Amino acid sequence: MNRPVRATVAQRPVRRPSLTEWMRGLPGLSGRARRLLLEGDTEGRYAGRTAADSGYRLTMALAVAVSQPGREWTLAQWWEALVLRPTAGGAWARSLRSRKGERYAEGKLAGMLDKARAYVGTSGTIVCRADAMVAIARLRAAVEAVVWPGPGGGTDLKNLTARLQLAEQAGGLEHEVSVRQLAELMGCARSTVEASNTRLRAARWLVLVAAGTGEHSSTWSLRIPQTKPESQNSCARPGHRPASGERGAEGVPGAHMEREVSTRALGSVMGTDACHHYAHGTSGARILAALDPLDGADVASLAAATGLHRTTVRRRVDKLVEDGLAEEADGLVYLPRHLAGGEGLRPDPDQLEHVALTRGTAGLGERRRKRHGDQRRRYRQWLTERTQYAVEQRRPARPRLRLVPEGVVDESTGELRDTAWRGWIIDDPYRPTWPDDGSPEAVCE
Repeated sequence: MNRPVRATVAQRPVRRPSLTEWMRGLPGLSGRARRLLLEGDTEGRYAGRTAADSGYRLTMALAVAVSQPGREWTLAQWWEALVLRPTAGGAWARSLRSRKGERYAEGKLAGMLDKARAYVGTSGTIVCRADAMVAIARLRAAVEAVVWPGPGGGTDLKNLTARLQLAEQAGGLEHEVSVRQLAELMGCARSTVEASNTRLRAARWLVLVAAGTGEHSSTWSLRIPQTKPESQNSCARPGHRPASGERGAEGVPGAHMEREVSTRALGSVMGTDACHHYAHGTSGARILAALDPLDGADVASLAAATGLHRTTVRRRVDKLVEDGLAEEADGLVYLPRHLAGGEGLRPDPDQLEHVALTRGTAGLGERRRKRHGDQRRRYRQWLTERTQYAVEQRRPARPRLRLVPEGVVDESTGELRDTAWRGWIIDDPYRPTWPDDGSPEAVCE
């Protein structure tokens, strides 16, 4: 007879996954959001007026982080991360649960998660600095892929080049800069920058976010404009390349696709005295930024890449070769080896200073910066004087009218001396009142 076998081994309890294992099974978080959840606000980025205010801000930032497209958390995951797990970022939520109860805390956290999802849905995905650098690199490539012909094309290219440098420093396409700062970076006059800003805004390369007030500069944003197909029939404008045979292409089919003006190289020389208007100018700086130490370019290719006329290119190349900034062999123009760097052009400050002395433009950039500094100083002085004048012209405050004369009540005994004020409440001598109820407690004896 077969007897049933009795189980002698007890069932092992299901092991609860650790915090690290549990985090791996959730939708991915950015590195900053993960540290914020596990370690808390160690940098004080979400510090508020009180501890409760700081906790609410931190929790709201986490709610926005777990509401990103493709990274959405469910309410159960959100509740477990803040309340059921010993995370530093959930300290405020656990305190809320202990003080207000589980039902109240669950409703509060659910409302915060819904609010974060609504915010993310209307504002778009929050990106990190790496994504901003990718957007800047994409815009830089779009700027370099465009031929900038005409009298103002070179100035517009320098304007965008300077703004790309500022955008990299700011960590995004939105940046803050004044007209005088741009003039110093570009190496041109303030009026030239203002005209360039107008053209770039009309071409939709530039957007004014907020106009400057007082000592605060204007806030701008860069973007890639959408080119209309019908604009391809006319001369090249910012946003597209010229067709073969038009101004800027100079009849060289496909030559403009082989060489481009490097904005990084242009930004390293455009503000120097050697590339001042009375020296090599903007045209010389653009040609210098299009040269390569190994791959030579003829005049036609340089004209197609820069949008300049071949006669202008020929004249500028001769001056660059004369000053040792370019080399020419067998009809091709090269960048000298001592000026070549890892990213193309690596200018020699001593050589550029010598070129400026030879061309008679040495010190013009310093003179421009000094003039702008004087203008800023006078403007600040004008702001201070205007504020002081407004304060002085302000009408003085009218003194408060005292309705109960002094001496009506004896200060030592509190007795009423003037019987004409009998029955009045004169605790406030500036606003005596008459009791409506006529109670003896309100009547002054």
